[in-house]
Amino acid sequence: QVQLRESGGGLVQAGGSLKLSCTTSGRTYAMAWFRQAPGNDREFVAAITWTGVTAKYPDSVKGRFTISRDNAENAVYLQMNTLKPDDTGVYFCAAAEMLLSFSTTSSLVRSYDYWGQGTQVTVAS
Repeated sequence: QVQLRESGGGLVQAGGSLKLSCTTSGRTYAMAWFRQAPGNDREFVAAITWTGVTAKYPDSVKGRFTISRDNAENAVYLQMNTLKPDDTGVYFCAAAEMLLSFSTTSSLVRSYDYWGQGTQVTVAS
């Protein structure tokens, strides 16, 4: 059983930046970040392969968010720049033991085996 723990959330003004961190208790394959605003479904934010070479983002955050990982530290990060009020939500770290196809399945909630408890990000206008 892999445990995930997020940190780095907080309150920031629109246009500002935050960096989220997620540490894991074991080795995983793909890792990702999702977010959930009140009343909404969990939304894909970013994913990265084990090697860290390939990442995927939805259009809503592309160019503003960057996912990275440090396998020696069992950690994944999400650098968020030019934040907007619409970025507000609880951000969850997720890990998969394996993915059949990173390009087609890494954005799906059901692809991930382990989840953190989440960290709140609030962007004030």
